[in-house]
Amino acid sequence: MYQTDQYEGMLAETVSIHGHNGDVINAYLARPLGTGPFPAMVVIHHAPGWDEWYREATRRYAHHGYVAISPNLYARDGHGTPEDIGAAVRAGGGVPDDQMVGDVTGAMKYLRSQAYINGKVGLFGTCSGGRNTFLTACRTTGFDAAIECWGGRVVMPEADLNPKNPVAPIDYTKDLSCPLLGLFGNDDASPTPEQVDQHEAELKKHNKNYEFHRYDGAGHGFFYYHTPAYRQEQAVDGWQKIWAFLGKHLG
Repeated sequence: MYQTDQYEGMLAETVSIHGHNGDVINAYLARPLGTGPFPAMVVIHHAPGWDEWYREATRRYAHHGYVAISPNLYARDGHGTPEDIGAAVRAGGGVPDDQMVGDVTGAMKYLRSQAYINGKVGLFGTCSGGRNTFLTACRTTGFDAAIECWGGRVVMPEADLNPKNPVAPIDYTKDLSCPLLGLFGNDDASPTPEQVDQHEAELKKHNKNYEFHRYDGAGHGFFYYHTPAYRQEQAVDGWQKIWAFLGKHLG
């Protein structure tokens, strides 16, 4: 709870980290000033790119008392505007799942090497970042909580599998290594409500610690205030669900 006489400060900067196969990639780091210790978050950007909304989301976590880092998953594909790089990566079929998991794990290890971390690290992503949040939480250990926002292509028909995405994330559900929060819009086409049902059924089947919240009147990307998809009431409630979930699991 904020007090009007409290001190607040934040540091936000671009850093270099070691990602998949030890590759050096850039990342955006934001943290509260002070010695902490603070809980931490890895923030996985969406398919459109490592863009301004994700810089703001990273700083939002810092504003709420978390050390947050957002790795540039497209770092190997050159540099330019987020829109141009994102379009080029999508045209090439996206990032391989193994590479993505390696980069996100590298970001988590970077956080854990910092003296101001309390030992707890969470994971957050929207859209393809939501899919990648779930996939990473299933394929690795070391995360204490995961937040999947409208993760499309968690459920994938066999015809959509390819060398970069060889296994549907839902098929890894039994290996989910931490509590999961899922936020979904009931008007979404990816994932559809039916796919969210499948996702939830698999979590129940394996007795996983999860909570799903589904919003009427919201579709894909309802957090994105800069797009027509934004839904104020649902987005505000979704962020409140996030802070409550993280307070429970990261301290």
